Amino acid sequence: MSFRDIISGTVRDVSPYRPMKARIIKTRLYTQFEKLLRIELENKKPLGHRPGQFVQVSLFGFGEAPLSICSSPTEQDYFDLTVRRIPGGIVTDALHRLEAGSIIGIRGPYGNGYPLEKMLGGNILIVAGGLGIVPLRSLIHYIMNKRKDFGEVRILLGCKTPHDMLYGDEITDWQRRADILLQCTVDKADPDWKGNVGVITTLIPSVELNPWRTYAVIVGPPIMYKYVVAELLKKKVPEHQIIMSLERNMRCGLGRCGHCLIKGTYVCASGPVFTLDQLRALEGECMEGECHVQA
Repeated sequence: MSFRDIISGTVRDVSPYRPMKARIIKTRLYTQFEKLLRIELENKKPLGHRPGQFVQVSLFGFGEAPLSICSSPTEQDYFDLTVRRIPGGIVTDALHRLEAGSIIGIRGPYGNGYPLEKMLGGNILIVAGGLGIVPLRSLIHYIMNKRKDFGEVRILLGCKTPHDMLYGDEITDWQRRADILLQCTVDKADPDWKGNVGVITTLIPSVELNPWRTYAVIVGPPIMYKYVVAELLKKKVPEHQIIMSLERNMRCGLGRCGHCLIKGTYVCASGPVFTLDQLRALEGECMEGECHVQA
């Protein structure tokens, strides 16, 4: 959000803490815990985000929560958020009860997003564990809408069970595309599951890639990072081309409240997207599970 609006040639100060009014235009319940909200701003303007950014969502009388944007900026008439209802979570529970026509507040977009300019022309390896598919959906949609701007694209997707897999119809469409290679795995299969069974790292050894051309983008449970990164380093992917997305108790989104501060770095402002070499400086705090994935 801009800190100033220009209205009729007059500059007017606008508080960065003041939400923009927005309307939910569509909802879809994926599981009892995950629900998609499609949103348009009251002024009908595009949100103007980059894949990997987030917004602060407010609901009068309940509070505010940071949520990843899970649609591409190429879809300009709306943007999508996927809300996970957290037990005891006042805001997420209230958002889950909303339907089309409901009014909410939006601040943002915030954060740095993925380094798209550097990734152009490169091969892309996307590794999504569980809810990590939520912020990565924005990047996947962006790449698909600008497919000629990228090289080979491979998606590795893992979750606990087949019933926990979000965006099932979209994933089926991705699997049918000739210009994308997608592999799925689950920790525990059901009788109808025909795919791979095992943690997501079991998919990586068989992946053939050119490490110098490959940008690996990872989002998932914090413990997953350690093992996925180890497999990618075995394949000689450079540390500055291994990209992760983090969240750490983000509240203001502006790098002012200090709740997401790690060794002088504000996750909400300098992140939530970091390369592996950037995270080395934060390793004592981030890499062992104290940082939470932006999802």
